[in-house]
Amino acid sequence: MLTQSAFEKQFQNLTQLSDNPTYLLAVSGGADSMVLGYLFNELRNSGSEFQVAHINYKLRGEDSDSDQKVVEDFCKKHNIKFHLYQVSEKDEKPENSIQLWARELRYQFFRKIQKKENLDFLVTAHHLNDQLETFIINLSKASGINGLSGIPANENNILRPLLNFSKDEIYQFAKENNIIFREDLSNKKSDYLRNKIRNEIVPKLSETNDQFLENFRKSISFLNQTKDFVHDQIEIIEKNLSVFNKEHKILSKEKLAQQSDFVKFEILKKYGFKRTEEIQKIFSAENGSSFFSEDYHLTVDREGLILKLKNLSREINPEIILLNNFDFHQDQVTINIKSYIQDGNCFNWVFDTDKLQFPLSLRKQKDGDAFYPSGFSGKKKVSKFFRDEKLSVLTKEKIWVLCDAEDQILGIVPLRQDRRFEAEVNTQKTTTVQWTEEQPIL
Repeated sequence: MLTQSAFEKQFQNLTQLSDNPTYLLAVSGGADSMVLGYLFNELRNSGSEFQVAHINYKLRGEDSDSDQKVVEDFCKKHNIKFHLYQVSEKDEKPENSIQLWARELRYQFFRKIQKKENLDFLVTAHHLNDQLETFIINLSKASGINGLSGIPANENNILRPLLNFSKDEIYQFAKENNIIFREDLSNKKSDYLRNKIRNEIVPKLSETNDQFLENFRKSISFLNQTKDFVHDQIEIIEKNLSVFNKEHKILSKEKLAQQSDFVKFEILKKYGFKRTEEIQKIFSAENGSSFFSEDYHLTVDREGLILKLKNLSREINPEIILLNNFDFHQDQVTINIKSYIQDGNCFNWVFDTDKLQFPLSLRKQKDGDAFYPSGFSGKKKVSKFFRDEKLSVLTKEKIWVLCDAEDQILGIVPLRQDRRFEAEVNTQKTTTVQWTEEQPIL
């Protein structure tokens, strides 16, 4: 039963982790939102700071204006700051999906007010009957446990403290406390799916059991507890197959592939990969394949799925000049490149200076790059060399190509020198390129 004390208990459960939060109430003028406004006004003595927002969609003529007046009068009477958005000709109404248009419009307005007034939470008046309608809609969409768990009571700083109370309980509370509200008669029409469920399906279900709505209330509670347990278990699974470094998270492809489709979906959904077909492609893709969500870049590697936030992607300097002020007339020149390479394997490459065109430079691999690896016969594409060396995607990112002024490849740093430019026994002038600090990257 909805009482002041029952509401306060429910409300405190939603806000117990917040320190002196502020609120924006979405109030339409209907019984549920006007009861919400009344309850919040009663909480003002405990220091709860709130404001009210209302949208007049101008869809029902004078009725829309009367809804606005009820909310506005309530705010004036109780000295509550009131925010109004009136839909005008500049707000183009779509021929279809009026409900979706209205939802996007109001949430844009609410977020704008929250930002302007520095209000922590948006509060809506969704109730238990809304939960049931949402449950039935999601049931028809095969949405899984997340959808069947209904509307969350606290998500993305949106609070719904009336979710545990039925429409009848809200009406009864409004009657007992003489709360003025407006009835939206358009809700009696079954022209939308939700209205059809509300007006035709829910009454039939309620006829099957006098305790139907009360039993549904308990079922939703059980489903939410189950959902929380499942999510906790999935977090444990993900933790056990994850490796982290400064810029990447790597999921073991082999271990994740052994999990059920449900677990794969729940883990990858967190990174924006929500389509079953796309997830199937990820596990069948070739090494080096890339997939993109709104926020993440996923790269398929030999043993892992590499996840990187898009805004952390680094712009790699395509070329670093190594030699600017060097006396190339010396018979022996030594260049240590540790100041240019963050990680590397210790190596010491000796070149015939007369075969080089200065200055030398470091750059990243380009399509079509090829060289003559020392210790091998023939020519090899750099991409083929990487595959033969079985390099991971992350290791490839740390590889540099050493070139001369004519962009001839002198070596793949730090893996293999190009034999065409190696110093021989009778070489008179040599240039040595070396890494002197053992800090392996492979």
